[in-house]
Amino acid sequence: MRNIMIFAAILIGLGTFMAQVAERMTPRPAAASTSASAATVGRSPAPAAAAVQAGFRSLSIPRDNRGHFLTEGRIDGQRIGFMVDTGASVVALNESSAARFGLRPSAGDYNAAVATANGTVKAARTRLAMLDVGGLIVRDVEAMVLPDEALSENLLGLSFLSKLRRFEYANGRMVLEQ
Repeated sequence: MRNIMIFAAILIGLGTFMAQVAERMTPRPAAASTSASAATVGRSPAPAAAAVQAGFRSLSIPRDNRGHFLTEGRIDGQRIGFMVDTGASVVALNESSAARFGLRPSAGDYNAAVATANGTVKAARTRLAMLDVGGLIVRDVEAMVLPDEALSENLLGLSFLSKLRRFEYANGRMVLEQ
């Protein structure tokens, strides 16, 4: 019995040592600086660090000075800014951003009632063929277009996030992995 206990202690010590060695050898994404201005209009997202590890793509988005996670994506090759919103069920675009890549719903298309922080508004349902956020590409993404006055920032919601391998908040950053 004594020999088994000694052997177990050696295995635990060896396992701890190997975990420390593996952690030191694991590459970490470069730290990104946060450069968000206090003004909502004209703000650009802070650079996000992208990494590829063990066959998975990863994007690390720093928190801005308001505590939000801003990033940039592409729809039909057009750049579009997003705020990551895990509370939004779908990707939400304001009319101005949607118009930049040719999406202009007619008045009759605004037939979905959407609950926002500012109350209920009418939105137009749509689907995005492809949404690329920092190299994380998701196809056939459900989205909604809302009037500019109802949505100041485009929201990267669960219709995109739930198609990823994982997303989490860790160490002051939002980490997306595909």
